[in-house]
Amino acid sequence: MNEKFLDLLAQKYDSAEKVATEIINLEAILNLPKGTEHFVSDLHGEYQAFQHVLRNGSGNVKEKINDLFQDTLSENDRNEFATLIYYPEEKLKLIKSHFGNELELNQWYTEIIERMLKLISYASSKYTRSKLRKALPKPFVYIIEELLYKKDDSTNKDDYYSKIVQQIISLAQADQLIIGLAYTTQRLVVDHLHVVGDIYDRGPEPDKIIETLIGYHSVDIQWGNHDVLWLGAFAGSKVCLANIIRICARYNNLDIIEDVYGINLRPLLTLAEKYYEDNSAFRPKLQSEKKLSDYEQLQITKIHQAIAMIQFKLEIPIIKRRPYFNMSERRLLEKIDYETKEITIYGKTYPLENSCFATVNPMQPDQLLEEEQQVIEKLLFSVQHSEKLARHMNFLMKKGSLYLKYNGNLLIHGCIPLDEEGNMEKMTIENKTYAGRELLDRFESYLRYSFEHPEMTDDLATDMVWYLWTGEYSSLFGKREMTTFERYFIKEKETHKEGKNPYYYLREKEEICQKILAEFDLHPEQGHIINGHTPVKEIDGENPIKANGRMLVIDGGFSKPYQSVTGIAGYTLLYNSYGMQLVAHKQFHSKEDVLGDTTDVLSVKRLVDKELVRKKVRETNIGKELLQEISVLNSLREYRYMN
Repeated sequence: MNEKFLDLLAQKYDSAEKVATEIINLEAILNLPKGTEHFVSDLHGEYQAFQHVLRNGSGNVKEKINDLFQDTLSENDRNEFATLIYYPEEKLKLIKSHFGNELELNQWYTEIIERMLKLISYASSKYTRSKLRKALPKPFVYIIEELLYKKDDSTNKDDYYSKIVQQIISLAQADQLIIGLAYTTQRLVVDHLHVVGDIYDRGPEPDKIIETLIGYHSVDIQWGNHDVLWLGAFAGSKVCLANIIRICARYNNLDIIEDVYGINLRPLLTLAEKYYEDNSAFRPKLQSEKKLSDYEQLQITKIHQAIAMIQFKLEIPIIKRRPYFNMSERRLLEKIDYETKEITIYGKTYPLENSCFATVNPMQPDQLLEEEQQVIEKLLFSVQHSEKLARHMNFLMKKGSLYLKYNGNLLIHGCIPLDEEGNMEKMTIENKTYAGRELLDRFESYLRYSFEHPEMTDDLATDMVWYLWTGEYSSLFGKREMTTFERYFIKEKETHKEGKNPYYYLREKEEICQKILAEFDLHPEQGHIINGHTPVKEIDGENPIKANGRMLVIDGGFSKPYQSVTGIAGYTLLYNSYGMQLVAHKQFHSKEDVLGDTTDVLSVKRLVDKELVRKKVRETNIGKELLQEISVLNSLREYRYMN
């Protein structure tokens, strides 16, 4: 151990007693039960549904309420209490409106505060007092600790405790205390949150999800393909930028671009108004609750066409300068006969419909008009100078990665590219070949480099970020090609198919999942691969638990456009010291429905794995860090205090 480092450490631990105390503390923590991990995936901007899942801990809050009050509270009272924990501000207003006098209200305050303190005591039973203290509402820490640690077998301080509660009520602090206790409970039932990709696109409020995560006590993110698209746009990729605007136009979410992130779309609209007309293939997909005037719909339809054509043009130079992307068939604007309005792809000719090629030069299809060039430059400048977007993208980079090894499990949004035999697909980049974990590490290094150099817009790193969105060997895409162009312009459905990487059917096999776990130095018979990205069609009988429990797919469809296909509204996963449980969610309509009906949007939990011996902190990632700290402290003890 470096003596200089130990000398510096000794400034903090300046006595043998302080070193010993810290070692004792850390050793004790190692023997606590592991905290509960909460896994969510494919949120796609559905902030309200995500909020509800976060607030109820995928049923964890209700489970603890039932454990404590099954015999003393009716089911209706337990539901009312759970709703108060989820939405304390709103529920308090509803409850208080039903009381006829102050005496009844004060009696309710007394009972509910006592009930909440019992729940917090139960939910915090596997945490240290120090950790609990950090979770308590700061203005009431001293008071809550006094009430939490009172001795039930002694009457000496009964009047003392009663007076504390009475004073809280008489000084009009009961509401704030109850709200604080509710949020403390939410925090205690989940020790760590994993977001397994795709916060952005489709849904209306990804920015609010990011803001929630920024304030969350412990979280990590595995980037999804849509997240990387936004990171790429901020990092300087014009084609990624064109894609995010096109997707926002497609799903009527341009408010995210213009109103939330302050990116001026007026130049794009001016261009669109000049060159494009109405086009049924480019009309925005509307959710039932969203209404647009005919004029608004026409504006979005024109913007949609304008940015799509810019996107298709921008793709061609990248494909040309990166032949190892193996995407020459995707230079689609070059494959069109502009006189006959036909396209020849993969050796077959198809007629084009819904065409909108007014800005395309048939002699040089990838050439941007001067106006298009100016528009995309202005958009990129606006994106890179959005203060709010910069904060959100920096958070995504800080907390994110392409994959994560955590407590023996592999968390990845998309796939590990495989060939038909189950071998890791190889990709050659700049004359060097990568596969498996090494390929993913290489992808992530390019993304981080591109993000650190936003002024570089056409370099390999920036091109590689776009490849992550759409490339054959991308771990985030996992398909042979992206047929966006075909779905706009070609009627024949055969051209719309996007062949999936063999991973998506081979992951049903236990030996394949074990092989992948071993590739990432994880235990092949104890670890799990936790996946998002592909909606599980429960409505058709698809099982999210695959490969004898080695593979768990938790994208069940938070995104509303998918829910008619999946039959549910998302899966989440809980992993505590006793094992893993998968939770399916019914469609979330509104917070008001929950407040009125006091019902959750959960279906039956499914047991994935049950720990034979209760797992302790010692066996977790945090445990490994604590063991390293103990080793360092023992070195300090020997170096400084045992001579």
